[in-house]
Formats: sequence, structure tokens, C-alpha cells
Amino acid sequence: MGKIVLTLAVTLDGYISGPNGEIDWLVKDEAKDFGDTLAEILDGVDAIFYGRISYDLWGNYLPDEKASAKLKESYAVLHSKTKYVFSKTREGDTGKAIFITSDIKEKILEIKQKMNGNIWLYGGSKLITTILNLGLVDEYKLAVHPVILGKGIPLFKDINERISLKLLDTQQSTSGVIVLNYEAVAAKH
Repeated sequence: MGKIVLTLAVTLDGYISGPNGEIDWLVKDEAKDFGDTLAEILDGVDAIFYGRISYDLWGNYLPDEKASAKLKESYAVLHSKTKYVFSKTREGDTGKAIFITSDIKEKILEIKQKMNGNIWLYGGSKLITTILNLGLVDEYKLAVHPVILGKGIPLFKDINERISLKLLDTQQSTSGVIVLNYEAVAAKH
């Protein structure tokens, strides 16, 4: 059975983008090509969960011809994964994504059952909140960037109940980004 892994970049003050969706605050690691980072994220991933807005922005993105070979290769791998798009307003497109418009919890549980590898919970924030509140996120891998925005789109908003986490490991880069890897701890009643 696959695990749902929330993997994304976040500012020190908990934002996943600026007020208008800006991601210009992402700290670049000079020692690493973004293709390497994307390859690490995709390792062991069979499927990707997108909200409609995130899918429209990034679900079919292709790097330009000047991009590194590693980045182009990583995007080819990304686009080979099964993509699920959660939307209340759209039922499909001309791409290869599978759109989910209702019965979210039941469909997510079905998808988890049939996956051998993990499911990358890409986002956006509304989808993250929905899946968190359903108690379906198994692992959190957050790349905390050394930036304080002060305002923007928060990672955690409107969470219904406390979620306990167990730290699995940390990684630090020379750029100041720290990756925190947590697993969700089942609530004890």
C-alpha cells in the first residue's frame, strides 16, 4: 500500500508562496541542480496528487530548451507518474490526469490500496488542508527555507484537529535549507 507524502518547500514562518503565488523566495542550492532535487522527491513515487490550480500551473510544465539535461530528465520522470487532480469545477482535460470531483476520502483510500510506491501530495493549500483533515497524510517532508515572508499562503490553515508527528530525520544544505522528515503518529483514543 502506498503512503501519502506531503513534500514541499516552506518559509521559516510557514508560507508555501507569497500573497500572489510568488515562489521567488526559494533558496537555490549552488551545489545542486533542481533536477537532482526533483529526482530525489520522485524516488519511490508512483503518483502525484494536485489541486486544480496547482495542476493548471505546474502539472504539465516543461523546462525550456536552455535547462540542464538533468532537469529535463527529471520532468520526463515526473510526467510518467500517474497524476490525480482534485477539482470541484473541472472533470478532465486533454492531458493524462485523472480528475476526482467527489467522494474524496473513499477514492484516496482506493488509490492508496493499489499503489506500490508513494503518492506525492504536491498541493495546493486547499488540497493539503482537505487531506490533512481527513487524516490521510502519512509523511511530511518539508524543506524549510531561511526566509521570512510575513504574509502569503500558509501551509497549515483551518486544520480541524491536532496532528502528532515523529521526526524521522533531518538534512541540512549549505544554502541554509533544512529538510525535516516526519511521520504521522496515529492518535490514541
